[in-house]
Amino acid sequence: MIIEALIKIAVILLVVLTAVSYTVLLERWVCAWVQDRIGPNRVGPFGLFQPLADVLKLLLKEDIEPLMAQGWFHWVAPVISITVAFTVLAVVPFGHTLAIGERIIPLTIASNINIGVLFIVAMTSVGVYGITLAGWSSGSKYSLLGGLRSSAQMISYELTLGLGLLSVVMLSGTLDLNGIIDSQVNGLWNIVRAPIGFLLFLVSSFAETNRQPFDLPEAEPELVGGYHTEYSSMKFALFFLSEYANIITASAVMTVLFLGGWHVPFVDSLGLSPLVMTIVGVLAFILKVVGLLFVFIWVRWSIPRFRYDQLMDLGWKVLLPLGIVNIILTALEKMYLMH
Repeated sequence: MIIEALIKIAVILLVVLTAVSYTVLLERWVCAWVQDRIGPNRVGPFGLFQPLADVLKLLLKEDIEPLMAQGWFHWVAPVISITVAFTVLAVVPFGHTLAIGERIIPLTIASNINIGVLFIVAMTSVGVYGITLAGWSSGSKYSLLGGLRSSAQMISYELTLGLGLLSVVMLSGTLDLNGIIDSQVNGLWNIVRAPIGFLLFLVSSFAETNRQPFDLPEAEPELVGGYHTEYSSMKFALFFLSEYANIITASAVMTVLFLGGWHVPFVDSLGLSPLVMTIVGVLAFILKVVGLLFVFIWVRWSIPRFRYDQLMDLGWKVLLPLGIVNIILTALEKMYLMH
């Protein structure tokens, strides 16, 4: 059992670290496409080795720690950010089951956790401590303001994210992520049954991952680099990795909650073997995640950054009331349309 879990962890880490590297490359390609210019194309065929060159550059840079920095906290902050981003993936089912002989292996690292939704909410709440600690421990006013902005932003939008999540729990009747996928297999995906919940979760995910148009914690014209102004070398690379790991995690969670996870409509009627069905399911899950990643990247290079007052107004005066109305509508749907 322990060996099986360790193998799954190793595979997931390898896949996600590779995915993070090539998500950066995808972002640079999409950025070049939006700006009508040629993207990275010098390192390797079609620029495919550019992520390796970026990693090598960061490894060779000097690690500079400011004189006024709080040493231990300054070091541990990026570790918290990257750890939280990867830990959430432990409960995300990226496929149904894999049958090897008589053994049935669930394609989830922590397959016995039946409160996956609560685990995700708890871990995303911890993520804010990494950025806040980075801002405080750097001994810089730019970093401190970036950290304060981030904590206020993430706490504000966690309410909306929770309300979007609650609508899915109400429709599925379970906190188990596998159960939520099963509830969509024989019916409509939750993006159709709860479109407002999906919209709330998507917008809140942009704010929680500090992506443009909500990247105010690191707004360059105002705060230089925000909370990671005083970071360099691998410590900066960990923050950089955690940002992209977070959008991969957010895309994977949205795929499970709203897009049917690994489920493909009508494929059950084709009479495929269990192994082929598992492969199709995993590929479908990956394609859905990549589609959502493209949305994250496309929005970043298409919509300008909000002002801070606009960000707060949107969260407290628009999305929060909309989330409460959505809960009432979902309750009515559950009472009168699903019975």
